[in-house]
Amino acid sequence: MTYIGLDACKTGWVAIVIDDAGYRDVFIAPSVRDADERGISEFDARIIVVDIPIGIPNSGSRAADTQARKFIAPRGPSVFPTPVRAALEAESYAAARAASLAASGKSLSAQAYAIRERILDVDGYRDRARIPILEGHPEVSFRAMRGTGIEHAKKSVAGMSLRHQLLDGEGISVPFGVESSLKGAAADDVLDAAAMAWTARRVARGEADRIPAAAGSERFSDGVDSAIWF
Repeated sequence: MTYIGLDACKTGWVAIVIDDAGYRDVFIAPSVRDADERGISEFDARIIVVDIPIGIPNSGSRAADTQARKFIAPRGPSVFPTPVRAALEAESYAAARAASLAASGKSLSAQAYAIRERILDVDGYRDRARIPILEGHPEVSFRAMRGTGIEHAKKSVAGMSLRHQLLDGEGISVPFGVESSLKGAAADDVLDAAAMAWTARRVARGEADRIPAAAGSERFSDGVDSAIWF
């Protein structure tokens, strides 16, 4: 069985393909639809886990985000608050900030707004996907692999080394420097996508956990069972 993990990059999505034996391949997908279709046609993939919020709040914040921040301490700030739907649909950052204030009482960070197009890409396609697409977060998955918090930032030398070691320990040996062949991808994007592929494999095997733990505990107007899988 084959599994795909996706992480956003400058040119779309870094897609890591693994199977039960370990690392298989990596490619750039311009859209989540492309990742879905290519994953099936070339690799017979069965599931995708993506580092992007799935399940968009109409107001307030998501329990998934709040609980994930606590779980991955001290790396909690890497979980950005999911923008409310009105902010995602706004046509400018200024309009998005105003919409966020009106709906949640909080402004919208530039980091959260920067992933707007990626959120909408997944949100607009997930119901038409040929295989399941679930949400994950790399820092949540790496925390689960290690069994305790990770003190090193992912872009640091120590942080990248540790994340490589954790993936190796799970049988996913990502080639060093593979990002050099991927337009718009950085080394940490590749490692994050690999963590999402690890999560996809765990979901397919029935080994995964989720935040929040209870199924169906958080739903918004889009009807999605909002959860971060790991």
